[in-house]
Amino acid sequence: MTNQKPDHFNHSPVIVVKAGGAAGVDFDAICRDAAHRIAIGDQLVLVHGGSDAATSLGEALDYPARFITSPSGHSSRYSDLRTMEIFSMAVNGKINTRLVGTLQSLGVNALGLSGMDGRLLAAERKKAIISVEGGKRKVIRDDYSGRILQVNSALLRDLLAGGYTPVIAPLAVSKEGEALNVDADRAAAMVAGALKALRLVLLTAAPALLRSFPDESSLIRFLERADLDQAQEYARGRMKKKVLAAKEALQGGAAGVVIADGRVTDPVSKALEGAGTLIQ
Repeated sequence: MTNQKPDHFNHSPVIVVKAGGAAGVDFDAICRDAAHRIAIGDQLVLVHGGSDAATSLGEALDYPARFITSPSGHSSRYSDLRTMEIFSMAVNGKINTRLVGTLQSLGVNALGLSGMDGRLLAAERKKAIISVEGGKRKVIRDDYSGRILQVNSALLRDLLAGGYTPVIAPLAVSKEGEALNVDADRAAAMVAGALKALRLVLLTAAPALLRSFPDESSLIRFLERADLDQAQEYARGRMKKKVLAAKEALQGGAAGVVIADGRVTDPVSKALEGAGTLIQ
C-alpha cells in the first residue's frame, strides 16, 4: 500500500477550496464533492473557517465573542488570549477534525493542519488595531490576530505529491511562536497564490457577490480584477473580506477566483462549472 498518486496527478493544477464557517454552509456536501473532484484527478487543498462554531463555543463557555470594525469597514473577531483558546478549540479541535474524518470516510487521505504546523502560515502579529466604535476610533493592543507573511508551499506540494489532501485551520504562527488568528478567506487566498492555483473557490452562505444586497437577482456572474476595488463599495458584511481575498489571490499568482454558494449540493463542481461570481 502506498499514498503515492500517479505522476499525472502530481502535476495537475491545484484547486484551493475555502469552506466558510458561517451557519448554513454544508460541510458534508463540500466533503462529498471534494472527494469526487479528487477521484477524477484534481489536486485539492481545503482551507476552512469556523466563525459560527467559535461563537457558539464562546457563548457556551460564558465568554461571548466580540467583533471589531476597521476604519475601512472590515469586521473581524477581537482575539484576546482567552478568545484565542476558544477559537483554537473550535476551528482546530472541532471543525478540522470533523472535516478530516468526513473526508477519510469518503476514501480521501486527508491530513489536518493548522497554519502553525511546519510554519505553514507564518505571520506577523498586529501590534495595534484601530477599531471604530460609536463613530470613534479606539486603539486595541492585546489582540492576537496576524497578517500572513509567508506560506510554506513546499510542505503543501510535498503532501499533495504524496497523495494527501491538506485540510487547513486558520491559525498562523508568529516568529515568537505565538498562535495568531488569521482571516480564513485571506489565508486561503495566500495559499492559492503561493501554489499558483488554477482556482480559489470561496464557498459561503450566499449565492455569490451581489451588486444590491440582498437582491439575488443582482448576482454578478463575472468581475474583472480591475473592478475589485469598486466592488468593495457594494459588498456587504463578510463579503468585503472575500472581495479583498480575491484580489490578494490574483496578485499572488492564482489564475482565477470564484465566490459561490456553499449551501448547495456539489458546491465545488458547480462553482468550477460557472455558478457564482468568477473573478479573473
